Amino acid sequence: MTPTAFVKALAAFSLDNVFNPYADVCPVHDRADAAESRRRNLRTYLTAAAEIGVDTIWMGRDLGYRGGRRTGLALTDEYHLPELARRYPGCHSRQATRGPAVAERTAAEIWAVLRAIDTPPLLWNVFPFHPHEPGNPFTNRRFTARELDQVDELNNALISWLRIRQIVAIGQDAAFYAQRFGVKVITIRHPSYGGVREFRDGMQQLYRLPVNALNRAQQVALL
Repeated sequence: MTPTAFVKALAAFSLDNVFNPYADVCPVHDRADAAESRRRNLRTYLTAAAEIGVDTIWMGRDLGYRGGRRTGLALTDEYHLPELARRYPGCHSRQATRGPAVAERTAAEIWAVLRAIDTPPLLWNVFPFHPHEPGNPFTNRRFTARELDQVDELNNALISWLRIRQIVAIGQDAAFYAQRFGVKVITIRHPSYGGVREFRDGMQQLYRLPVNALNRAQQVALL
């Protein structure tokens, strides 16, 4: 498995009511070369993660319409693209959409933790695409069991290639899915729907961060 081969395999997927950011172009927000930009974003990100020697995945559920749909990167919105190269040296990212960068609340919480820890994990999702409601591409929905079956082989290949030893599941959906890989799984509350405090507390305990470290990291992002 190589980053190029992995991204090429992702780009080959085509599912109903699912936006594939590595192959599809949004007629409303995307630049003409958006899919190519997102493939490059992910390819260089995976290469950088492998060179760092990541052995942990932070695993969310799927790409959201304000975040990964636009960037091609899990748990990462456009607002945080400039930080990628600092946390993952060698990663080259580019905004694939027109207009100002769009921020996402979950990404803000994820990146606050990334600023506070020494070795970054790989950010990934159970379902690496953006599932949406029929006829409404700018909504989020849960993937179906049939859709999830389509990506099982690729997720297994990714975990095997990087020799992942631990998955930090962001939310119960991710935790349930992650059990199948035979590695240690730690579940952290997802920060959405009122879960910010529990998410921060869980990450603080997991990484033994000082009290208020994540609040300070959020403030740094605003400077």
